[in-house]
Amino acid sequence: MNKYLAISTVSKIRSEISSYIEIELKKRGIEGLVVSHGNILDILYENNGKLTMKEISEGIHRSKSTVTQLVDKLILHGYVTKETYAEDKRIYYIVLTDKGMDIKKDFKEISDKVIEVFFKGFADEETETLLSLINRVIGNFTR
Repeated sequence: MNKYLAISTVSKIRSEISSYIEIELKKRGIEGLVVSHGNILDILYENNGKLTMKEISEGIHRSKSTVTQLVDKLILHGYVTKETYAEDKRIYYIVLTDKGMDIKKDFKEISDKVIEVFFKGFADEETETLLSLINRVIGNFTR
């Protein structure tokens, strides 16, 4: 195998997953979401729908500025709101709205379908090997 194709192959996988998710969102009439919103929604669903920006950033391993941009879009489309922390006005919570909670079932179904398609035809041992190799690559770039 040509090692130079590895990065473009990873990029192709990411593109295919993004397209798949976008199609599934559209089928369900869910608008305003992109794939990168998924981690934020997921961590909010796991934490009773309310976290600080710092907690989200740390939880999804993304910079605060990246999370801020993503959260701003979620606010714009009505999936979350900001609530000021009473004891320190510099801190605010990101809180799921009813609209954000209403898509939780769809979000879970889409996520499950993506995992099913991603690992289709893989034996358990192959899945473990793939995940191990991916983590090794990530480790190679960790500073």
